[in-house]
Amino acid sequence: MLPAYTLAVLLLATFSSANVLPALPGLSEHTAIKVRSNLLQIATHSWELGTAAQALTELNASSLSVFSPFTLPPPTRLDDRLNASASDVINIATNIVRALPVDSKVLVDGDGAVGDPASLGVAVLLANWTRTNLSDSSFSVAASQQLNHLLYVAPRNANGAISHREDQVQLWADFVYMAPPFIAYYGALSTGDTSQSIDLLQEAYDQCRLYRDILRDADAGLWKHIVLGSGEQDLTHWGTGNAWAAAGMLRVLETIRHSRVSSQFEAQKGNLTLWIDEIVGSAWKHQQTNGTLLNVLDDPRSFADSSSTALLAAATFSSFSRVSIRMAGCSIP
Repeated sequence: MLPAYTLAVLLLATFSSANVLPALPGLSEHTAIKVRSNLLQIATHSWELGTAAQALTELNASSLSVFSPFTLPPPTRLDDRLNASASDVINIATNIVRALPVDSKVLVDGDGAVGDPASLGVAVLLANWTRTNLSDSSFSVAASQQLNHLLYVAPRNANGAISHREDQVQLWADFVYMAPPFIAYYGALSTGDTSQSIDLLQEAYDQCRLYRDILRDADAGLWKHIVLGSGEQDLTHWGTGNAWAAAGMLRVLETIRHSRVSSQFEAQKGNLTLWIDEIVGSAWKHQQTNGTLLNVLDDPRSFADSSSTALLAAATFSSFSRVSIRMAGCSIP
C-alpha cells in the first residue's frame, strides 16, 4: 500500500501538471506544504523514496517531468527558480548516492526487491544531468551500476521479464512503476549514443509488454498482483498493483514520446496507450457509489482503498488528454 502522504502528493502533482487548480477542500497550498513536509519525514524504504521523488518532481518541478511538453533531455543548467523547485528531488538523490556503500551495485537496499531500488533512478539521473560540479561522477556511476544490475545481474523469467525479487523469479505488478521508467529515462538521456538510447527505450517497453503477457487477466482486463516463484503469490486483481502498472506504463510512454527518437517507436506508443486504457477502463467499472475503488478491484467483499483510488485517479487524469479511456458512467473522485 502507498503511504498516505505520497498519495496526496501524487494527486496534487496531477492537478498541477494538468493545470487544474486544486480547489477542493483539503487541497490548499497550505495543505500541500504540510503534506510535503510529512512525506519527506516518513519516506524511508526504497520504493517510498522513489515514489516520493517522482511525485515531488511532478508537483514542484513539473517542467523537468516526463509529463511536461518539452523534449528530453532536460536542461543541464537550472535557473534559480527551477533549482529551488527541484531541490527536494535533488536532495533525495544526493542523500542516496552519498550514503552508498563502496561495494554497492544498486542505489539502495531494496529489502530483497530488484525493482524497488531502481525507483530512485530517475531522480539520480536528473541530479547527474543538472549537477554544477562536472567533475563529480558519483551520480553517473551509481545510475550506471543500478542499470547494469537490472539488465545483467537480476534473474529473469523464461520470456525475458526481469524478476521483481532477487532470490527467485517472481513477477509483481509493482515492478512496472519502479524499473521500466528508469530504464526508459536512462535511454532518453543517452543523447551521445543513439543506438543505446533506442535499445534502452525498447527494453523499457519490452518489460511492460513481458509483464503484461504474464500478469494480465484477459477476461477482466486487469492484472494479477504476484505470480511465479515459491511462497507468496497473489492472483487477485489488487487495485494498487493495477495502478502501479498503469502509472508505470504511462511514464514509459511519456518518456518515449518526449525522447529524440520518438518517431521510431510509433507501434510501441500505440500499444502502451491501449494497455493503459485497458487497465483504467476496466478498473473504473468497479467504482463504488462513494467514489472509491476496492482493495481488490472486482471483489465486492473487499474494502474501499485510498491507495488504488488515488493512484488510478492520478494515472487517469495524467493520461486524460493522451489516452482514449473507456469509462462511461464513471466519475473520478
